Amino acid sequence: MKPIVEEITQQDIKEDRDHFKVGDEVRVHVRVREGDKERIQIFKGIVIARKGRGVEETFTVRRIASGVGVERVFPVHSPLIAKVDVDRDSVTMRARMYYIRDRIGKGATKVKERRLVERANK
Repeated sequence: MKPIVEEITQQDIKEDRDHFKVGDEVRVHVRVREGDKERIQIFKGIVIARKGRGVEETFTVRRIASGVGVERVFPVHSPLIAKVDVDRDSVTMRARMYYIRDRIGKGATKVKERRLVERANK
């Protein structure tokens, strides 16, 4: 990005949103407006991609709902996201996990967890 644009957008960057990575199972707390009311809706799934940088950075979360894969793309620094909780830490060998789209059943949600790898190294 150009230095001027980067300087202007620096104030919109949320510093507490960099703690998750591709492969982690997360819960995204999204603010939803319905008329004049606002509520929090939770979208739980596996992060399969992170793209962009700065204010334009996005991440894609995939989950299985009623046997159908559902993906949703969130801007990392959006004010509509209340918080992102990491349920399960993982170890991946790829920057994007698009191959999970082709998997069915338990294989669609199975990602190598960090604690299993640490035990193997000891």
